[in-house]
Amino acid sequence: MSDYVGKRLQRKRFRRRRAHLRVRSRVQGTAQRPRLAVFKSLKHIYAQVIDDQSGRTLVQASTLDGDVRSRVERGGPTLAAAKAVGATVAERAKASGIEAVVFDRGGYIYHGRVKALADAAREQGLRF
Repeated sequence: MSDYVGKRLQRKRFRRRRAHLRVRSRVQGTAQRPRLAVFKSLKHIYAQVIDDQSGRTLVQASTLDGDVRSRVERGGPTLAAAKAVGATVAERAKASGIEAVVFDRGGYIYHGRVKALADAAREQGLRF
């Protein structure tokens, strides 16, 4: 990896962390309206519903879950995997009695996998 590519990745990660801190300063999950947080890596995408006041994760889903893996073919399109994660986390949240959340995109641009996850969660009836 050339030095330029390494510096570019450092800047990109730094920008995402700063954006995430900026979002987190405004977005707070409560018991009535918890926070739907998204994290994505190169291979997987994770979503969890968090009550920040008590510091507890109420519901979670990721591409590592068996439910999600059964919905998506291995090595298949990442957008399909993000949609499956969004639908799964919304179903689990509804089963726990959570109707509305605040969306924390984790500093990522609202595009691609993040948008697909959010749209799938909305289609399952989660409000945000």
